[in-house]
Formats: sequence, C-alpha cells, structure tokens
Amino acid sequence: MRAIRRLNNNVVVGLDSAGREVVIMGKGVGFGDLPRELPLHQVERTFYDIDASGQTVMRDLPAEVISFSARIIDIASNELPYPLSPNAVLLLADHISFAIQRTKKQLHVGMPLAYDVKQMYPMEYRLGAYAVERLRKEFQVGLQSDEAVGIALNLVNAKAAAEKGEDGDETAKVADMLEDVTGLVENYFHILVDRDSFNFSRYATHLQYLFQRIHRQTAIDSENLRLYGSLREEFPDISDCVEQISAHIKEKWGTDLSEEEKLYLILHVNRICAKEGM
Repeated sequence: MRAIRRLNNNVVVGLDSAGREVVIMGKGVGFGDLPRELPLHQVERTFYDIDASGQTVMRDLPAEVISFSARIIDIASNELPYPLSPNAVLLLADHISFAIQRTKKQLHVGMPLAYDVKQMYPMEYRLGAYAVERLRKEFQVGLQSDEAVGIALNLVNAKAAAEKGEDGDETAKVADMLEDVTGLVENYFHILVDRDSFNFSRYATHLQYLFQRIHRQTAIDSENLRLYGSLREEFPDISDCVEQISAHIKEKWGTDLSEEEKLYLILHVNRICAKEGM
C-alpha cells in the first residue's frame, strides 16, 4: 500500500494495489516523508469508503479507541442481521471516546431508555454490554453499566439502510425539532452548521434521543444535577441559547425541560459549536 497523506502519526490516507483510496492505521505510519510505500507489517487496520469529514474525525480520535471500536464492529458485523455503514467504526469510536471523557470527569448521563432498548434491540444491547466490560478492563475506566444502552443505540443508528423504529408522526416531529433547534443555534452564534458533516450526524443522533425521551415523557435520571449550575457559569452563552431552545420546545410541544435535560443540551450544543469553530 502507498501512503499519500498524513492524518496523524498513526493514521494516513493511502491507495491500495487497485488504486482505491483507503485509510490506513498502524503505529508510526504517519512518520517520514509522503508519499511512500508502506510495508505490510506496519498496516494494522484499513478502512474503505471513509469520506472527508470522517477522515477529519479520525484524525482527532485516539488510535487505541479506533482500534477497539473496529474490533467491536467486526464482532457486530458477524452477529447482527443487517449491514453497518462504512462510518460505523468512527461513529462508535467517537461515542466511546466521549463516554470515556465524561467518565473521567465524573459526568454521568443516565439512560432512561434502558428497558426499551433491552427489549427492542437485545443483540445490540448484548454487544453494548460486552463492549463496556472490555472497556473497563482495557482502558481502566469505570464506565457505568448503562453505557451499554448508548453503544447499542449507536449500532442501531449505524445500519447501512436505516429503518426507524418510531412511527411516522414521531419521526417527523423529531426531524422538525432537530432542524428548529439547529436553526436557533445558528442564529444565536452566527454560525453555519454543515448538515452533511460527520459532526452534525453525531450531534443529530444525540439530540434525537433527547427528543424521543421528551416525546415519550421519559425523564432523565442521573446524578449530574449538581453540575448544572457550574456549567451555566462556565458556558453562559451556551446556557442562554439552551434557554431559547427550551422556550421553543415549550411553545411547540407544551413540554417544560427539566434542568437535567438542559444540562444534556448544554453538553451537545457546546460540542457542535466547538466543532464548527465558534
């Protein structure tokens, strides 16, 4: 394989023997002058059909998290009765990286859909539970057991031909609210959110889970309420934007957001704004 462009010290974009573009991962493959031929013993993993936005995300993710996620996706591909998207590894790696960061900061977001996920997606949930157990051992991080729910939903979301479990009315409501909220964020911070980007895809996934909980009147049950005040002080503009979003949800759906839900929104609105270069 021929390496042609560096993403980081351990990940490069290259060409295989047939001239197809491939993302190559291996210890130290990004060092040295490019382009150059890579000996096969340096190639640990290859990823095809990763678009430009996915490559950007890959550049910023820890190599060990990508490698771990690739192993989980390998198992999932053998166990699940549907194909996964080319970006499945990155979607999962990004989710896991964020979960590890939250855990190290002692920030736990509860998963109130745990029972539903276990019943509706038992195979995905078992894979999620397995991944959490392996993460605890390999990364020495004390992930909560209900992180299995987030990983399971991540696998469901990575279906190559996604079939939503919600009915049509709920799907339309969630899609409309996602666009409304994104528009409020753009207007408040005077930014343009790229809706075709990988960053938007993961932001949208997280907000869709939030909106589904609101629509089903399922409250978050977490231990993070004490962090709400400190986050409001740390991110006053984000907090003010979230208050506007909360007012809009109240107007459209007649639902008052709890401080737990606002905490959740602050985290994810801050994330998309940071990625868009606010």
